[in-house]
Parts: sequence; structure tokens; C-alpha cells
Amino acid sequence: MTKNRVTVIDIAKAAGVSKSTVSLVLQGSSLVNEGTRAKVNAVMRELGYVYNRGAANLRQASGKSRIIGVVVNDLTNSFFAELAVGVDMVVQSAGFVQFLSNTGESIDRQREVVASMREHGISGLIVSPARATDAADFKPLVAAGIPVVVVVRNLPGAKVSSIVSDNRAGMMSAVQHLMGLGHKRIAFLGGFPDTAVFDDRLAGYRSGIEAAGLSYDEALVISSAPSRAGGVDAIGRATALGDRPTAAVCFNDAVAFGVCDGLRARRLEPGADFAVVGFDDVIEAQAAVPALTTVSVDPQGIGRRGAQMLLKQINAGKAEAEMVTTAVRLVVRESCGAGTAAPARAGRAGN
Repeated sequence: MTKNRVTVIDIAKAAGVSKSTVSLVLQGSSLVNEGTRAKVNAVMRELGYVYNRGAANLRQASGKSRIIGVVVNDLTNSFFAELAVGVDMVVQSAGFVQFLSNTGESIDRQREVVASMREHGISGLIVSPARATDAADFKPLVAAGIPVVVVVRNLPGAKVSSIVSDNRAGMMSAVQHLMGLGHKRIAFLGGFPDTAVFDDRLAGYRSGIEAAGLSYDEALVISSAPSRAGGVDAIGRATALGDRPTAAVCFNDAVAFGVCDGLRARRLEPGADFAVVGFDDVIEAQAAVPALTTVSVDPQGIGRRGAQMLLKQINAGKAEAEMVTTAVRLVVRESCGAGTAAPARAGRAGN
């Protein structure tokens, strides 16, 4: 025997208020005083009422929903989980719901999920594009007046808003720090070479090397998947070089964690026998053993800023492109060997 679903009318009768008052409470309206709001909410909890947003006409007069689409290229990377948390902090407080989807670097999957989100009438989209994404992929959204904010990976020519970190400056500071510790053979490990982020971080690496009067050695640039497994693979190839590096700047923290795994598999201790620097400063970086020296970009902060940019466009009713580059900073911990005789001990990696 099934129990009939509790309705707004049931709530109104039990709370001794009008149906319209219950509706205003459900909408979060400021027209209802706090005493009445508390009473109605208490009755809803007591009766087990569940707000059916579809029946309550979640759509606005414009035909748009209170839904924000968030599409990322690799949700297995905790960076993007933190970014999504930052987005949620902002959109939820503004009365929007976040729909999160992972493309796994598949351009076809990205097109599918964006099309599906459009069918649900999203009010705006925050996206970290999959590899091989073309500016033309977002033209239909721009033409439809749907605000788009591209995060992490820039997409030149897309005529959408973007927020990226200062990749060049961050990687350059990491290289200069390692050189200050006495390292001369510094590798650049990880990342796909067909992305704008890779190009920018590699440019920063090269600038740091050449600013110190050293020659840029392509053999020390080893690309791989920007993941922990990719880091293991990259350090394996780096240690197989005839003239091995004694330190590495990594494309991101996930790669750096993999590099540390790969070093230990070769009985080399990160921070003591080989210096490692990551990029992102995800939550795990501080808790890692050794704690990871990394370039902090504040992923939650990027998520919050991206969401604020998107909501500004939604509220304005027009999608005017805005480009933001956020500052970064090097966070020195143990994995780079700072405070130890790192360069001297790092020589073991070349034995």
C-alpha cells in the first residue's frame, strides 16, 4: 500500500497558512517573515515533503533554468574536484544547481554532454576543454547567447570568457628555485604537448633555464599523460638518459606524485636523491610524504572566480567576453630538498 505524496496544500493546512505562503517559502522569498518560514519548514520536515522543482516550474520566463553546466577534462585529477567545489560555493549561494560532467579528454564526449546540457536549458557553462577542442565548438552557445567561461585551458578565438593561471611565471619560478639549490640538469616532466597549458609551462621552463645562462636541452623535456601513471612513465624515461637530470619540474601535481612513486621504485628518495616540484598545489600536496613543493594556483579560487564571472554575465543578460589571468606562487616544502644537501646527494641519480 503506497502513501499519497504530500502536496503544497497539505503543508498549508498543517501550518495554518495559505498555499501562496508555502510557495513563497519554497522559492526562498524575503516576503515571508522568519517565524512563518520556520513554521512551514518544520511542517515540511515532519510530513516528509520533497520539493518537486519540475512541477514547481524551475524555468524562468526566459526559458533558462537555474542550472549551471560544469564540464571538465579529467575529474580523476583532484585539481578539478577542488575547482568544482569552488564553483559550487558560488552558484549554490546564488540559487543555482551545478551539473558536473567529465569528458576524459574525449572531444566527442564533450560535444555530447554540452548538447545534453543545452537540452536541459542551462543558464551558462563553465568548461575546461578536452584536447583538440576547437573554438568553433562553442560558436553555437555564443550564438544562442549562453554565457561560457573557459577555465584552466585557454581557447584562442572562441570569443568566450576565460580564466587561467600565470603558467609561464609559475614554471619559471620553479626552475629558478631549483637552480638556487644548485641543480643544473632539470627535467620538464609530463603533460600533453598539444595543449596551450603545456606550451605556456614549457615556455616558462625554457625561460628559466636560459635566464641562468644554461642551454635548453630538448632531451630533458619528456611529455606524458598529465596523471600519476604518466609521472611514473616520465621519470622512468628521464632516469634512462645517459646524462641524467638531478631535479624535475612537473606539469602538475598528479605527475609529481607519480614521479615520486617512480623514484622510490628505483630506490631513490624524493627530496634527498632527486628534487621534485609540482604545479597546482592540490590538497594532497601538503600531506604527501615528502610534502610536495609546488606552484600554487588555488583551484578552488579559480572555480569561485569562474563562477562569479559566469553569474555576472547571466545577471546582465549578455555574454561579454572577459579574460583573467590569476597570479601564482611557489610553495616550498620538502620534495625539492630545500634545507638539505640536495644537489650533492642528487648526484646518486646519475650513477
